[in-house]
Amino acid sequence: MPLTIRRRAARLLLALCAVVTALTTAPVAQAQPEPRTQSPSQAAHLADRLRDHPVHVTDQLPRAVPRALAPDFARLAKRTGVPTYVLVLPSPYSYGDDLLGAVHERLGRDGLYVLVDESEVTAARSFGVRAPAEAAARAARYELPYDAGALRSFERFVEIVAVGAEQAEARAAAATAAYRDGEPEEMYIGPADRRNQSFRTGIALTGVPLSILLLVPYARRRLRAERPPAGKRKKNGPAAPAPARPLLHRLALPAAALAVAATIGVCAPLVFDQTRSSASPTPTPADLSARVDRVTSGLAHDPVYQDPESPRLLDAGQLTRLRDRIARFERSEGGGPVFVTLVPHTPQDESAGDEELFSAAVHAALDKDGVYVAADPLTGYVDVFNHGLRLDSYDLLFNLPDAIAYGTEEADEADDHLLAERLDALMTYLDEAPRTEEPSDVGSPAHAPSPTEEHALPPLFATDFWPGLFVGALAALLVWAVVAAAWTTVTRVRRRLGWALIPASPDTTPTSPSEAYLRRTARAELRAARSAFEAAPPSPPRTAQDRYEAALLLAGTAGLGDPRTPPVHLLAVTVLARAARAAVEGDNSARCCAVNPLHGTAVTRRHVRVTADPGRRRFLPLCAHCRDTATAAPGDLHKQFLTLPRPSGTPVRYDEPADGLLSPLSDGYAGLVTKVREGVHTG
Repeated sequence: MPLTIRRRAARLLLALCAVVTALTTAPVAQAQPEPRTQSPSQAAHLADRLRDHPVHVTDQLPRAVPRALAPDFARLAKRTGVPTYVLVLPSPYSYGDDLLGAVHERLGRDGLYVLVDESEVTAARSFGVRAPAEAAARAARYELPYDAGALRSFERFVEIVAVGAEQAEARAAAATAAYRDGEPEEMYIGPADRRNQSFRTGIALTGVPLSILLLVPYARRRLRAERPPAGKRKKNGPAAPAPARPLLHRLALPAAALAVAATIGVCAPLVFDQTRSSASPTPTPADLSARVDRVTSGLAHDPVYQDPESPRLLDAGQLTRLRDRIARFERSEGGGPVFVTLVPHTPQDESAGDEELFSAAVHAALDKDGVYVAADPLTGYVDVFNHGLRLDSYDLLFNLPDAIAYGTEEADEADDHLLAERLDALMTYLDEAPRTEEPSDVGSPAHAPSPTEEHALPPLFATDFWPGLFVGALAALLVWAVVAAAWTTVTRVRRRLGWALIPASPDTTPTSPSEAYLRRTARAELRAARSAFEAAPPSPPRTAQDRYEAALLLAGTAGLGDPRTPPVHLLAVTVLARAARAAVEGDNSARCCAVNPLHGTAVTRRHVRVTADPGRRRFLPLCAHCRDTATAAPGDLHKQFLTLPRPSGTPVRYDEPADGLLSPLSDGYAGLVTKVREGVHTG
């Protein structure tokens, strides 16, 4: 056969074979499943989300930034004045400007692009618009504390963008400089801080009222012991006992302590008014189930789910090989389905970073038994959980080789954590794993923290509040013991050193003292006189003894603690006790200032005007201050006479009427001593 005929025959034969092959393989090709479409890259996926809406809040941070906050981010974004696109992603996907540039390139729209993570604005870039993106992001980062929250950080960012480039740069520079000196004060407290607040509240609630109940009666007893007897002294006999205090007076102290306790109990929640430990709002059930639903929907069509919001770690060839290995394992003896999820796990996700809890939720939603593999693209960790296959569940959970579960040093250094090779090794491990007679399961994992209670602080009147009550009682007893010891020590030292009052100054002595001032001064002068006599030689001057005895007689008769004691008696006690102390200390002056006896010792005697009438004059002893006044302004001296309070409310001069108790005072202390003795004996 010629060569040309043979070639034509060969070509015809090949054509017939091709037709036969096509006809025979067509049904097989139709029976094969459609090829799986490859998921878009991270930037392309995010660009698609922004194309639908200018704000994309990930479903992977429901405990920190739930998707329900998307309208709030969108509302704030409109205040920038330029088209603004916001991406809320888990860190570290929200670090750097490269992702923003890639998203802008695929979206093809100019505007302000902002990246936000679970706590703050991390990056911002402007494309085709004038906006101080970098300066605003830096200022917002350093002006707010780290716990301010993502939404508040974005709000501050928008506020700074709106003020313009110049002011934004100034605020960024100021915030950076201030941050070097110290971070901003935290906005929220933690459970430990709340326990400390509860402890201090408990201490105050028992310590302060109990201190009042202990210290006030103690001080009252000590003062009563140091003052002269207040009862009326009988002639040549002991002083009569003081009258019993009215019931209302006895109930005043417990009522005051109870009022203080009630005030502390009411005001403490107003002072410690924090109720949450974080700016994160409570997520809704839809926020908590969004990612599980998304992953479950993907696994229903493909046993390998790569998170589209994360960088792709498995290329097309690696995915094909992994799917083939999964298919062979499913057809093997004792094998079954394998579901691989490559999604990040953080404390802010729906399972609080628990891979076992996440896999259990996916298994429940997918409702298919099998081996569930959680491969974290952030850390590179691989966890395996068996649900219903004839495999040793605990062997997979606890005995998985470290090279597969955690990777090697090379895997730590690689950007993709060598997940393709490690997942391939995992499939080999599953192929060789011994089978069990019955299907097994890892059991029910522990529940994730309740989103309602996760960031809620415990009540103020709880936790360490109860130990605080006990410590407050002990503290009150300790304070009482310290005060008692200090009081006793000071009293002994004062008596040993002959402590006395600081001499009164005419510049500070009142011209119209109140009754409380007179009573307080009389008690203090009597105590000072007693201390002076205790420290004096065995035989003090006779004049000092006479004055002191007269002061004691008048104090015992008048009763310094009796509110009915006339102010003139209180003034007389003060004058006599002060004169007695002065005599013990060597001052033998016989007279005090007749204009104001509280001024102290007189230095001269002079005719002075005692009323506004120039013709009315008296020859009176004067202190240095009143002497100078009588010389420089004689018409003003009568205005400086001491006046005493009266029940009617109108003060009266101490030397009125002319036959009153203090009428002899202008002639000296001796006349006052005589009048006091005569008054006591006649009374």
